[in-house]
Amino acid sequence: MSIETIERAIRDIPDFPKPGIIFKDVTPVLQSPKLFSEVIDIFASHCQDKLPDTIVGIESRGFIFGSALAYKLGCGFVPVRKKGKLPFRTISASYSLEYGQAEIEMHEDALRPGEKVLIVDDLLATGGTAGAAIKLISQLKAEIIGVEFLIELAFLKGRSIINPYPVNSLIVVK
Repeated sequence: MSIETIERAIRDIPDFPKPGIIFKDVTPVLQSPKLFSEVIDIFASHCQDKLPDTIVGIESRGFIFGSALAYKLGCGFVPVRKKGKLPFRTISASYSLEYGQAEIEMHEDALRPGEKVLIVDDLLATGGTAGAAIKLISQLKAEIIGVEFLIELAFLKGRSIINPYPVNSLIVVK
């Protein structure tokens, strides 16, 4: 398997969820046991120097990749969800994304100060969602050791929002 094989499996869906947006559908990667495990293995290899205490997965595909990675690394998993989806007391952050405005939340007791956190999501576009997750994690005084993405749309310059944190993207679309 290779990054190119994973990249070929991802399909483009034009005009979803709005006209002009090309949605990167990772469902074929998830449907293939070989491709899915390869993605998780690559993510895990990026953690060899510094293992996280917790993986923070961003709704919704970040849950899939993040929870599998947490299992592989033997660490905890914390979901960052859309507003109104978590049952306990939350903290929240608003952000802009490529096609509108949104707000995400995390339980106020999800992380401990100094806890080493790795953020995982499927796609880096404008960086708004990851930037908001960083705000939440920082508010709880946890240490962000990196951010992992399956796909990065480099032309949208999302990395600029999440500097200075280390970013790894398996597939970079220029």
